[in-house]
Amino acid sequence: MNTQFAKYASGCLVGLSVSALAYADISDQTVKVGFITDMSSVYADVDGQGGVEAIKMAIEDAAPSLKGIKVELLTADHQHKADIASAKAREWFDVQGLDVLIGGTNSATNLAMAKVAADKKKPFIAVGGGTTRLSNEDCSPYVMQYAYDTAAVAKTVANAVVELGGKTWYFLTADYAYGASLEKETGDAVIAGGGEVLGSVRHPISAADFSSFLLQAQSSNADVLGLANAGADLIASIKGAREFGLTDQMNLAAPLMFETDIHALGLPVTQGMYTSSAWYWDMDEDSRAWAKRFYDVMDRQPTFVQAGDYSAVRSYLEAVAAVGTDDADAVIEYMRSTPVNDMFAKNAHVRPDGRLVKDMYLLQVKTPEESQYPWDYFKVVKTLPGEDVLITKENSTCQYWK
Repeated sequence: MNTQFAKYASGCLVGLSVSALAYADISDQTVKVGFITDMSSVYADVDGQGGVEAIKMAIEDAAPSLKGIKVELLTADHQHKADIASAKAREWFDVQGLDVLIGGTNSATNLAMAKVAADKKKPFIAVGGGTTRLSNEDCSPYVMQYAYDTAAVAKTVANAVVELGGKTWYFLTADYAYGASLEKETGDAVIAGGGEVLGSVRHPISAADFSSFLLQAQSSNADVLGLANAGADLIASIKGAREFGLTDQMNLAAPLMFETDIHALGLPVTQGMYTSSAWYWDMDEDSRAWAKRFYDVMDRQPTFVQAGDYSAVRSYLEAVAAVGTDDADAVIEYMRSTPVNDMFAKNAHVRPDGRLVKDMYLLQVKTPEESQYPWDYFKVVKTLPGEDVLITKENSTCQYWK
């Protein structure tokens, strides 16, 4: 079935139509999907326009099961400002009749959007927001945390690095919700593994100069510099650490690092580093087949956030098709009771706290000699079941999981 894309007058509104036929129980005869992420700043490569294209792919692939239901996609740039994200979300719900909101990168904006969605009793699926607050103390029956969280990436990487001898850590941390959450979760995992946290320093998002932060880290004499940041800030941190000679005395550990980061820095600079991921484009035949389609559009390989965008939207739309309505409670009930099986997640399920339980992966950056083709940057060292790295029910503060 052909999909028609049309630009709307509101700038970053994109419409997709599969046919004129619609179910009677679909509000406004249209399912409206909203996507708010970083389109122009430090995390634009991680998600951004690539996330938009991934969602378009999901809408196209879901079309046969939708049987004529019209789907519209609205997109916006949150500019890393929670007030912009929440205002746009509220406008879309109140004025545009939005049915589901997908949250891209930046945890603070995800928390703001989640609150609006909960107030409106509409589904919010956080894909790029990693703070555990989304499925812990700030959980909601209308919120799902789909791809990863800081507890999962922290345990995946910290345990491995401590076992390899990295006993003392110092953190360079992005000064917002994601960075704080990642530092805490990683630090807790280090201590639980028998290590020690010597201190930390916070930097603003999109910091222009990391020299003073890196000098503080160097003076700690820690074994490991834990990088609790991402995107362009992570790239700048690694470059600066190499230039200042920190890597002569400290190992670098990045609980979250993307293909785009390696591509920008190069294998000689990043080789041997450990990181974690919820998905890797070159891990199996299904991931490679989907990544090829993405590459044909974007001319680069997808990150796990972009793959998560695809999976989240396709799962939502297939739930709409299955229940025959876009009623929020009916769709959410179906999504929470139906396993996810696609190129992103195998036999995954949504817990009562809203967290999608899926495997996580410990990755190591390849050496230049090990890399055999473009974007061949990681090797999968270990697969960890979600149950082993996520917050447990005993430690959860989510009121809906008691």
